[in-house]
Amino acid sequence: MSRYSRRDFLKATAAAGAAATLSNVPLSAETRRATDLVPLGKSGVKVTRLAFGTGSFSGEVQRNLGQEGFNRLVRHAYDNGVRFFETADSYNDMHTMLGIALKGIPRDTYQLMTKVTTFDGGDPHQRIDELRKQINSDYFDVMLLHWQRGPAWPHETTGWQGAIDKAQDRKVVLARGASVHGLPALAQVPTFNWLQVAMIRCNHNGTRMDTPVADGPGQGNVPEVVERIHQARAAGQGVISMKLVGEGVFNREDRQRAMRFAFQNAKVDAVTVGYKNTAEIDEAIENVNAALA
Repeated sequence: MSRYSRRDFLKATAAAGAAATLSNVPLSAETRRATDLVPLGKSGVKVTRLAFGTGSFSGEVQRNLGQEGFNRLVRHAYDNGVRFFETADSYNDMHTMLGIALKGIPRDTYQLMTKVTTFDGGDPHQRIDELRKQINSDYFDVMLLHWQRGPAWPHETTGWQGAIDKAQDRKVVLARGASVHGLPALAQVPTFNWLQVAMIRCNHNGTRMDTPVADGPGQGNVPEVVERIHQARAAGQGVISMKLVGEGVFNREDRQRAMRFAFQNAKVDAVTVGYKNTAEIDEAIENVNAALA
């Protein structure tokens, strides 16, 4: 006689139901991580959600590590899954230092973003090639017009826009965008169709965020910044957030809150943080993972 009881039948039925339910769980319910590759809007470029920033106090923090110390920091980030590295021509030697730190790592395993100063004159085409040589790379995954201020910047940077367009034609730049400072500059972002990627300051309490005056005093206007981020993403732009540690003034709790706010409220695609030691990299990965959970 079979010993298969009614209780066994009910257990088997419940297990089958649970399995069927799990098989229908959408991919969006899967665990999301700081080190996942995600698309930057419609740009065609994918980056890890967490970036390695090199501009703490215009790169002073990273330069003070020395090349060997900086190498160890970059390799620690890479070995722990951070594959998105960003810098700017205004960070002095950081293009060269970053190129040295990444030497020997296959170029197709990480992404590079640079920001170019647009108000110093000179030949934009030549400048783009100089930066590629400094960082020892044939191409940049993302190039941003750096530190755009005031409402007229989309018209004031047409020469640079044209140079980046041509660089994209040559495949030495894959995606284009801008980093903005101040609410008047930020207001132009969602409707400026040339932009594929926007770098926008964002955290939970407005520290070092955008005010009516670029880099002006006081707390930033968090609701307006978040509204612009949502508009930019609705327009198909990728959004990268900065100032996630309040330019170094946040404690651990505020760093966690800032990261949750960026991903859960502002709904940015990626964030960048500058580091001075490996513990800060580990914490940032942990904070992003917690924010995405």
